[in-house]
Amino acid sequence: MPACELVIFDCDGTVMDTEMMMAEVEVEAAAEYGLEMTAQEFNTRFAGTAGENVKKALEQEIGRSLPDDHEKKVRDKMNERLWREAKIVPGIMEVLDGFDQPRCICSNAGMDKLKIELSKGELWDCFRPFIYSAKDLEGVAHKPAPDVFLHAAKEFEVDPTACIVIEDSATGVTGARAAGMRVVGFTGGSHTYPGHSDDLTNAGAETVINRLKDIPALIDVMSMWDGLDV
Repeated sequence: MPACELVIFDCDGTVMDTEMMMAEVEVEAAAEYGLEMTAQEFNTRFAGTAGENVKKALEQEIGRSLPDDHEKKVRDKMNERLWREAKIVPGIMEVLDGFDQPRCICSNAGMDKLKIELSKGELWDCFRPFIYSAKDLEGVAHKPAPDVFLHAAKEFEVDPTACIVIEDSATGVTGARAAGMRVVGFTGGSHTYPGHSDDLTNAGAETVINRLKDIPALIDVMSMWDGLDV
Protein backbone atom coordinates (compact mmCIF):
# COMPACT_ATOMS: atom_id res chain seq x y z
CA MET A 1 0.00 0.00 0.00
CA PRO A 2 1.55 3.36 -1.00
CA ALA A 3 2.04 6.16 1.51
CA CYS A 4 -0.67 8.82 1.64
CA GLU A 5 -0.20 11.37 -1.15
CA LEU A 6 -3.59 13.13 -0.96
CA VAL A 7 -6.09 13.74 1.85
CA ILE A 8 -9.66 14.22 0.63
CA PHE A 9 -12.26 15.83 2.89
CA ASP A 10 -16.00 15.85 2.50
CA CYS A 11 -17.43 19.29 3.30
CA ASP A 12 -20.76 19.24 5.14
CA GLY A 13 -20.47 17.38 8.42
CA THR A 14 -16.72 16.95 8.11
CA VAL A 15 -15.08 20.38 7.85
CA MET A 16 -18.29 22.46 8.11
CA ASP A 17 -20.78 21.65 10.88
CA THR A 18 -23.79 22.33 8.67
CA GLU A 19 -25.67 19.05 8.27
CA MET A 20 -28.21 19.76 11.02
CA MET A 21 -28.89 23.24 9.71
CA MET A 22 -29.51 21.90 6.21
CA ALA A 23 -31.77 19.17 7.57
CA GLU A 24 -33.87 21.79 9.36
CA VAL A 25 -34.39 23.62 6.07
CA GLU A 26 -35.32 20.38 4.30
CA VAL A 27 -37.86 19.21 6.88
CA GLU A 28 -39.46 22.66 7.02
CA ALA A 29 -39.95 22.52 3.27
CA ALA A 30 -41.19 18.91 3.34
CA ALA A 31 -43.78 19.78 6.01
CA GLU A 32 -45.53 22.02 3.49
CA TYR A 33 -46.46 18.85 1.59
CA GLY A 34 -47.60 16.88 4.63
CA LEU A 35 -44.40 14.95 5.26
CA GLU A 36 -43.41 15.16 8.92
CA MET A 37 -39.98 14.17 10.26
CA THR A 38 -37.40 15.62 12.59
CA ALA A 39 -34.12 17.10 11.42
CA GLN A 40 -32.30 14.19 13.08
CA GLU A 41 -34.47 11.65 11.25
CA PHE A 42 -33.76 13.45 7.99
CA ASN A 43 -30.03 13.41 8.66
CA THR A 44 -29.98 9.73 9.56
CA ARG A 45 -31.67 8.90 6.29
CA PHE A 46 -30.22 11.41 3.86
CA ALA A 47 -26.85 12.77 5.08
CA GLY A 48 -24.53 13.01 2.10
CA THR A 49 -27.32 12.42 -0.43
CA ALA A 50 -27.60 14.67 -3.47
CA GLY A 51 -30.54 17.09 -3.42
CA GLU A 52 -32.25 15.64 -6.48
CA ASN A 53 -32.13 12.16 -4.95
CA VAL A 54 -33.65 13.48 -1.73
CA LYS A 55 -36.43 15.05 -3.78
CA LYS A 56 -37.14 11.74 -5.53
CA ALA A 57 -37.32 9.89 -2.22
CA LEU A 58 -39.70 12.46 -0.74
CA GLU A 59 -41.90 12.29 -3.82
CA GLN A 60 -42.18 8.53 -3.43
CA GLU A 61 -43.27 8.95 0.18
CA ILE A 62 -45.95 11.54 -0.48
CA GLY A 63 -47.08 9.82 -3.67
CA ARG A 64 -46.84 12.85 -5.94
CA SER A 65 -44.36 15.17 -7.56
CA LEU A 66 -43.05 18.18 -5.70
CA PRO A 67 -43.31 21.57 -7.43
CA ASP A 68 -40.70 22.33 -10.05
CA ASP A 69 -39.30 25.14 -7.92
CA HIS A 70 -38.96 23.01 -4.77
CA GLU A 71 -35.21 22.48 -5.06
CA LYS A 72 -34.58 26.15 -5.82
CA LYS A 73 -36.61 27.29 -2.81
CA VAL A 74 -34.74 24.87 -0.54
CA ARG A 75 -31.39 25.92 -2.01
CA ASP A 76 -32.11 29.64 -1.61
CA LYS A 77 -33.26 29.21 1.99
CA MET A 78 -30.25 27.04 2.75
CA ASN A 79 -27.78 29.52 1.29
CA GLU A 80 -29.40 32.31 3.28
CA ARG A 81 -28.93 30.38 6.54
CA LEU A 82 -25.39 29.37 5.63
CA TRP A 83 -24.39 33.01 5.16
CA ARG A 84 -25.75 33.79 8.63
CA GLU A 85 -25.00 30.69 10.66
CA ALA A 86 -22.48 28.28 9.07
CA LYS A 87 -19.70 27.22 11.41
CA ILE A 88 -16.61 25.09 11.00
CA VAL A 89 -16.16 21.78 12.77
CA PRO A 90 -13.94 22.66 15.74
CA GLY A 91 -10.30 21.85 15.20
CA ILE A 92 -10.23 21.85 11.40
CA MET A 93 -7.81 24.80 11.16
CA GLU A 94 -5.31 23.09 13.47
CA VAL A 95 -5.67 19.83 11.55
CA LEU A 96 -4.91 21.46 8.21
CA ASP A 97 -1.71 22.81 9.74
CA GLY A 98 -0.83 19.39 11.14
CA PHE A 99 0.03 17.40 8.03
CA ASP A 100 2.10 17.97 4.91
CA GLN A 101 0.15 16.06 2.26
CA PRO A 102 -1.89 17.91 -0.38
CA ARG A 103 -5.59 18.17 0.45
CA CYS A 104 -8.84 18.84 -1.34
CA ILE A 105 -12.61 18.73 -0.88
CA CYS A 106 -14.95 16.37 -2.72
CA SER A 107 -18.64 17.08 -2.20
CA ASN A 108 -22.06 16.38 -3.68
CA ALA A 109 -23.00 20.02 -3.02
CA GLY A 110 -23.02 22.68 -5.72
CA MET A 111 -20.07 25.03 -5.99
CA ASP A 112 -22.18 28.08 -5.15
CA LYS A 113 -23.15 26.54 -1.81
CA LEU A 114 -19.61 25.35 -1.12
CA LYS A 115 -18.22 28.83 -1.69
CA ILE A 116 -20.75 30.38 0.67
CA GLU A 117 -20.16 28.04 3.59
CA LEU A 118 -16.39 27.65 3.17
CA SER A 119 -16.02 31.43 2.89
CA LYS A 120 -18.15 31.91 6.01
CA GLY A 121 -15.92 29.41 7.81
CA GLU A 122 -12.73 31.05 6.45
CA LEU A 123 -11.77 27.78 4.76
CA TRP A 124 -12.24 28.73 1.10
CA ASP A 125 -8.65 29.89 0.74
CA CYS A 126 -7.39 26.84 2.65
CA PHE A 127 -8.60 24.53 -0.13
CA ARG A 128 -9.11 26.45 -3.36
CA PRO A 129 -8.75 25.72 -6.21
CA PHE A 130 -8.96 22.10 -5.12
CA ILE A 131 -12.68 22.04 -4.31
CA TYR A 132 -14.60 19.54 -6.41
CA SER A 133 -18.38 19.52 -6.75
CA ALA A 134 -19.99 16.38 -8.15
CA LYS A 135 -23.01 18.54 -8.94
CA ASP A 136 -21.07 20.91 -11.19
CA LEU A 137 -18.43 18.70 -12.79
CA GLU A 138 -19.47 17.53 -16.25
CA GLY A 139 -19.88 13.78 -16.53
CA VAL A 140 -19.39 13.20 -12.80
CA ALA A 141 -22.07 11.27 -10.92
CA HIS A 142 -22.97 12.07 -7.32
CA LYS A 143 -21.74 9.97 -4.42
CA PRO A 144 -22.15 7.04 -3.77
CA ALA A 145 -20.63 6.83 -7.24
CA PRO A 146 -16.82 7.06 -7.05
CA ASP A 147 -16.57 9.69 -9.80
CA VAL A 148 -15.75 12.82 -7.81
CA PHE A 149 -13.05 11.01 -5.83
CA LEU A 150 -11.47 9.62 -8.98
CA HIS A 151 -11.60 13.09 -10.51
CA ALA A 152 -9.60 14.46 -7.57
CA ALA A 153 -7.01 11.70 -7.81
CA LYS A 154 -6.61 12.39 -11.52
CA GLU A 155 -6.22 16.11 -10.94
CA PHE A 156 -3.43 15.49 -8.42
CA GLU A 157 -1.93 12.70 -10.56
CA VAL A 158 -1.96 10.21 -7.70
CA ASP A 159 -3.13 6.62 -7.54
CA PRO A 160 -6.47 6.21 -5.74
CA THR A 161 -4.82 3.77 -3.34
CA ALA A 162 -2.56 6.62 -2.19
CA CYS A 163 -5.57 8.71 -1.06
CA ILE A 164 -7.15 8.88 2.38
CA VAL A 165 -10.70 10.17 2.53
CA ILE A 166 -12.40 11.72 5.59
CA GLU A 167 -16.17 11.20 5.39
CA ASP A 168 -19.12 11.57 7.74
CA SER A 169 -21.77 9.75 5.68
CA ALA A 170 -22.23 6.17 4.57
CA THR A 171 -22.97 7.53 1.10
CA GLY A 172 -19.55 9.18 0.95
CA VAL A 173 -17.74 6.20 2.45
CA THR A 174 -19.32 3.92 -0.14
CA GLY A 175 -18.18 6.18 -2.98
CA ALA A 176 -14.62 6.49 -1.68
CA ARG A 177 -14.32 2.74 -1.22
CA ALA A 178 -15.65 2.20 -4.75
CA ALA A 179 -12.86 4.51 -5.94
CA GLY A 180 -10.31 2.20 -4.31
CA MET A 181 -9.41 4.70 -1.59
CA ARG A 182 -8.92 4.27 2.15
CA VAL A 183 -11.56 5.91 4.29
CA VAL A 184 -11.71 7.35 7.80
CA GLY A 185 -15.23 7.80 9.12
CA PHE A 186 -15.95 10.95 11.12
CA THR A 187 -18.66 11.31 13.76
CA GLY A 188 -17.66 14.61 15.38
CA GLY A 189 -20.32 16.82 13.81
CA SER A 190 -23.41 17.97 15.70
CA HIS A 191 -25.59 15.73 13.50
CA THR A 192 -24.07 12.48 14.74
CA TYR A 193 -26.55 9.86 15.99
CA PRO A 194 -26.58 6.48 17.77
CA GLY A 195 -25.28 3.90 15.33
CA HIS A 196 -23.48 6.49 13.18
CA SER A 197 -20.09 4.85 13.70
CA ASP A 198 -21.50 1.42 12.85
CA ASP A 199 -23.08 2.78 9.66
CA LEU A 200 -19.72 4.20 8.52
CA THR A 201 -17.88 1.00 9.38
CA ASN A 202 -20.44 -1.13 7.58
CA ALA A 203 -20.09 1.10 4.51
CA GLY A 204 -16.34 0.42 4.44
CA ALA A 205 -14.58 2.92 6.72
CA GLU A 206 -11.30 1.49 7.95
CA THR A 207 -11.63 3.29 11.26
CA VAL A 208 -13.92 5.94 12.76
CA ILE A 209 -12.92 9.00 14.78
CA ASN A 210 -14.87 11.77 16.50
CA ARG A 211 -12.01 14.27 16.88
CA LEU A 212 -10.43 15.97 13.89
CA LYS A 213 -7.21 16.44 15.85
CA ASP A 214 -6.56 12.69 15.49
CA ILE A 215 -6.19 12.93 11.72
CA PRO A 216 -2.47 13.84 11.33
CA ALA A 217 -1.31 10.96 13.54
CA LEU A 218 -3.80 8.62 11.90
CA ILE A 219 -2.47 9.49 8.46
CA ASP A 220 1.02 8.59 9.63
CA VAL A 221 -0.16 5.25 11.00
CA MET A 222 -2.23 4.38 7.92
CA SER A 223 0.72 5.20 5.67
CA MET A 224 2.61 2.38 7.37
CA TRP A 225 -0.27 -0.10 7.55
CA ASP A 226 -1.85 -2.03 4.71
CA GLY A 227 -5.25 -1.72 6.32
CA LEU A 228 -8.34 -3.84 6.21
CA ASP A 229 -9.58 -5.90 3.30
CA VAL A 230 -13.04 -4.34 3.23
